[in-house]
Amino acid sequence: MTFFPAFLTGLGWPEILLILALVLVLFGPKRLPEIAEAMGKSIRKFKSATNEATRDVKRELDDAGRELRNEPPVADKPENSEKQADQNGA
Repeated sequence: MTFFPAFLTGLGWPEILLILALVLVLFGPKRLPEIAEAMGKSIRKFKSATNEATRDVKRELDDAGRELRNEPPVADKPENSEKQADQNGA
């Protein structure tokens, strides 16, 4: 089930332009780039956190499946294990 507010279902181009005009009047042209930058950073952080959470859940599910099949766990990143082996061997 996706959360989508009911008042956004009929949002078209005229409504979007009206909202943008109101934001421009309220905040002014000097603050508008700052607001857009802050919104962009927030969206990037949210997407990053969502991707990380999805990756963690998938990893946990894979580990649980391996435990059920009695398979050994897989290392997260093979590059790190190779570097550690080189450092321990040197």
